[in-house]
Amino acid sequence: MHISEILGAGKTCFSFEFFPPKTEKAAAALLESIEDLARLDPSYVSVTCGAGGTARRLTNDLLVDIRRKVDIPVVAHLTCFGGSREEISSILGNYSEIGIENVLALRGDPPQEAQDLRPPEDGFAYARELVAFIRENFPGMGVGVAGYPEGHFLTPNRLKEMEHLKEKVDAGADYICTQLFFDNHDFYDFCDRCRHMGIDVPVIAGIMPVTSKRGLYRMAELSAGSRIPAKLLRAVDRASTPEGVENVGIHWATAQVMDLLDNGVPGIHFFTLNKSDATRRIYQSLGVSG
Repeated sequence: MHISEILGAGKTCFSFEFFPPKTEKAAAALLESIEDLARLDPSYVSVTCGAGGTARRLTNDLLVDIRRKVDIPVVAHLTCFGGSREEISSILGNYSEIGIENVLALRGDPPQEAQDLRPPEDGFAYARELVAFIRENFPGMGVGVAGYPEGHFLTPNRLKEMEHLKEKVDAGADYICTQLFFDNHDFYDFCDRCRHMGIDVPVIAGIMPVTSKRGLYRMAELSAGSRIPAKLLRAVDRASTPEGVENVGIHWATAQVMDLLDNGVPGIHFFTLNKSDATRRIYQSLGVSG
């Protein structure tokens, strides 16, 4: 099922994001988390990817495992740094064979060993080119793209940023899934700017609960940036134990989600960090399911 069909059903879409594990122990723990979260009956799950052969294999292995373990639609992340047009076509063909009907088309980050941001030879420089390629060559594939409520570090001009987003949508994207944010006003302003630009596809809100002080600082270092509200910082600093910090983060994220639901957001996407506890506790507080 395409994500656009799920979003078109008129019910709030809840989804979870995972990343490929690098060890057998981490893989076993992740599959346990996935099965745990599957009991919450999410609308879909997504799997991130890295650039390079090993990262690609890990992504594919996780996609296969999820398809085997749970009966939930899966969105595979696909980046411009995933390879040449021929390689991207091969990846998409493989996804179709294993039952993956949706991808999130991203510019992405180059492999760590890369010296610059140049795309692969005969590849794609921008996500809009990747979206157009998928639409032309794999018309049966659902396509989502990323949005940045707090802005993107590569495009400090926010007007240009929205122009680039509209180009991705005009190339054939079905929906937008945002990067994480901690202030809902940023999300609502982003949605208003989308409407102003004539972007009318659904916008899914990306939520990542704070679970540790280290994680909070890591979020602030993300390439796309992350604005941490002073109120949240004060609450985290007041917490005297790791458990207290996690409680603060879950409380904050729950309040965010409740407000988003009250304002009719079409979907909530949880960045799980491959763990189920925080997301499950938010669900329990909302009374959604699980």
